[in-house]
Amino acid sequence: MFGRKAKPATNETSEGSDVNRLRMVERQLRARGISDSRVLAAMADVPRDAFVPERLKGAAYDDNPLPIGSGQTISQPYTVAFMAQALELSPTDLVLEIGTGSGYSAAILGRLAAQVHSVERIDALAQHAQEVLQSLAADNVQVHVGDGSLGWPDAAPYQAIIVTAGAAALPLTYLDQLAEGGRILIPLGRVRHRQTLILFRLRGGELEVIDLGRFAFVPLVGEHGWSEGG
Repeated sequence: MFGRKAKPATNETSEGSDVNRLRMVERQLRARGISDSRVLAAMADVPRDAFVPERLKGAAYDDNPLPIGSGQTISQPYTVAFMAQALELSPTDLVLEIGTGSGYSAAILGRLAAQVHSVERIDALAQHAQEVLQSLAADNVQVHVGDGSLGWPDAAPYQAIIVTAGAAALPLTYLDQLAEGGRILIPLGRVRHRQTLILFRLRGGELEVIDLGRFAFVPLVGEHGWSEGG
């Protein structure tokens, strides 16, 4: 299981980070409707500042996304918590994440599930994310480099698939990799940078569709997503 290495707060910087993280949980998450105790605990424990560039660490707990390079961002804390709560993860679940990015969302998911496979198409981001996750002893999170629109069939079936990039339509490859009773959470929209977050549940061979509202994500690029820059 994910286990954060013990690092006592011995200086003002680490103490300030802990305070800012707890303030984020109370003001940005709990106050805005995030109520799942396991999600709140994960968000309170995982240091978001470990996943942002050095020059932005002072803004790590702000209520907004931040650039991480290669045209990608680390999602707003509320978005990460909202998506994690929507999945209703069990400690025994096997999770597929599409779009590792910084690795922050994968770290949160690793606190909530048994194992997480995360797929990132940009090699430099995948490598850095894996290094940060290893430094935090997130041993149940594995990062793969590949086309996220194809999923990761080697470890299927998954109880939950979470996509942190927007697609025009649901890639059918995800359905092929979903366990019965499983969930897919994905931003969908015909406009490249404007989507509706949709939760799919597979029950008895039928898909239940739940609209969770409007969000904005980077595009899902790949064989079953958007073309690069197009």
